[in-house]
Amino acid sequence: MIRIAPVVLLSVLQAQAPAFRADLEAGRYLKVLAEADQRLREHPNDASAWAAKSQALSSLLRFGEALAAAERAVSLKPDLADALLARGLARAGEAIKQRDLGALRSALGAMDDLRAATAADPTLVPAWTSLGLAYEMLPGLLGGSTRKALQCAERLRALAPARGDLLQALVLVEEGKWGEAEPWFGRALAKAPQDPEVVGQWLDALDRKPAKKALGEAGKNARLLLEAPRLLPGVHTRARGVVAVSDAYLHAGQPEAAWKVIQDHLGQVDAPSLLRLQLGKVAAASGLHRTEGLATLDQVLREPLEGGSSGYPGAWWRRGQILQGLGRKDEARRSAQEALKLDPRHRGARELLEQMQTSG
Repeated sequence: MIRIAPVVLLSVLQAQAPAFRADLEAGRYLKVLAEADQRLREHPNDASAWAAKSQALSSLLRFGEALAAAERAVSLKPDLADALLARGLARAGEAIKQRDLGALRSALGAMDDLRAATAADPTLVPAWTSLGLAYEMLPGLLGGSTRKALQCAERLRALAPARGDLLQALVLVEEGKWGEAEPWFGRALAKAPQDPEVVGQWLDALDRKPAKKALGEAGKNARLLLEAPRLLPGVHTRARGVVAVSDAYLHAGQPEAAWKVIQDHLGQVDAPSLLRLQLGKVAAASGLHRTEGLATLDQVLREPLEGGSSGYPGAWWRRGQILQGLGRKDEARRSAQEALKLDPRHRGARELLEQMQTSG
């Protein structure tokens, strides 16, 4: 490691964490992973780089590696908020994947880490978001609390108003209170129509049970078809936003529109790999454009895939669905098996294998 004066070193480290945070917030996970690895080759004990690497790995669903990197970061700097957040996210990811008693330990550990991260740096926006969702999702006996989740939304609102409103809306949706949640979504969208997270969560919520109960299936579909084109201009260069609009069309029963919006924006977005993955999803879910969808998934599996998606397991599963639809059952079975190699508990891949076994 290059030796520099302590004051200079402190200023460098303080500058590094926000730089990583900006890229992580923007969803540039592959960039973060590459830059963190480069920095660690030069400075192996850089806790900020280990923490950033961990968060990037979690976005890529590589939770075991993410946890190891986070543990390294925490061991180097126990009070670093980014390291505690990274470990909390990795533990939460492990909990979701495990779906057994081990998940309980991971979930409780994640909650502890997220609380510690907000205490170490009360300005760390992703930590408040994750902690609020954890409070809402965990049962009361394990420390869950809707009241505490809403308190997190209030704290977050002071730091990032749109994200605070969004968290409030998401908590209320989980509580089944669509009438109370909808105005908070509206506030978030008014403040940040260009934020793909806000747009995506709103469109996703419109397809969930509380919205369907309040609006009815036809009303829900009509609302999705109204909101998708309205929100697209604000996120037309952001892959996650375009994918969210595509999903809205798909969930509203308009798969051709879902396909077209992806095709129209493939050359305009910040992460084209996510749009190619979405083309495969639309083809698999609808039965349309199967040949083209298969080709795009083959490309996805050959190239780096940006994080924050269903990842390579999802790509293999969708590939298997398309191949099954094309009557190529042996290839479909192999694709499902590839998905399960990467994620042994992948529900879609397991169900696909079961379907093919049942049908002979």
